[in-house]
Amino acid sequence: MPEMPEIQAHAERMARSLVGLALSQFQLLNFAGLKTFSPPPDGAVGSSVTAVRSQAKYLLLSFDNDHTHVVHLMQGGRLRFDAKMAAKPRNGIARWTFAPELHRTELNKTELHRTEQAWLLTEAGSERKAGIWVVDGSLGPLNQQEPLDRLAPQASELDRNQLADVLRANSMRLHGLLRSQKVISGLGRMLANETCYLAGLSPFANSAKLTEVEIDRLHAAIKRCLAEGLEHERTLDDIGKSSDRPSRVHNRGGEPCVGLDNEACEDTIASVTYRSYTVFYCPSRQTKGKLLANNTTSKFLK
Repeated sequence: MPEMPEIQAHAERMARSLVGLALSQFQLLNFAGLKTFSPPPDGAVGSSVTAVRSQAKYLLLSFDNDHTHVVHLMQGGRLRFDAKMAAKPRNGIARWTFAPELHRTELNKTELHRTEQAWLLTEAGSERKAGIWVVDGSLGPLNQQEPLDRLAPQASELDRNQLADVLRANSMRLHGLLRSQKVISGLGRMLANETCYLAGLSPFANSAKLTEVEIDRLHAAIKRCLAEGLEHERTLDDIGKSSDRPSRVHNRGGEPCVGLDNEACEDTIASVTYRSYTVFYCPSRQTKGKLLANNTTSKFLK
């Protein structure tokens, strides 16, 4: 699933293409993709895009009539420029078409021709959980309306003391806390693995029992992971595959640990596999050389 850096970079790409354009048509291709009934998604037709931004793992397309289309890609969703504009696109959920712009041709500076721009939301796989919410900003702040009202503060917005308060208020495994959008929003499986590694903390450490020094390390690790992820995503033209994202431990089970910065490590990346995700870690760096039991009933390691 795309995480905060992927979504933020994609919002920046979309903003460069769409801000200032008017929505000429909205097509709902799969009724299951629309999660709200009022206001209608075509209520923004005729209105211009004022901003495309991100909130945690959500994309927000805002229009000058106070409507905002909130999009969650989930695991297999993508929102991309739609050059073909096929009548029945594979895995199609919705299409936004924007009013033509006027462009001067290179051959004849006085001749004008029109182009049309469309963006298509698709979702691969069988889960069909990607969705669109239409929010009316005139009714109140967006973060107080569905679905953004159930989001915790973004990981990027938490200062060190705020993070400490969150950790102390939630006694649970650190890896699970980092992935919980109701506790800290924006992080997912990969960033949870990478953050724990950078912080030198066990993914099974009890979040409420971290020391002040460990909290310092964790806060710095979150900021570094987000910055590195965003820097990489800004070099791409589209949201990349999870397997292509640079990582130190994520998806590297059985491989030698690459070490951190200039610190060499001779250990091998280990993993704990669950039904829907896998925890990756370096025993030497994170668990004092101990292997975490590969089941959900293992005791917390600190």
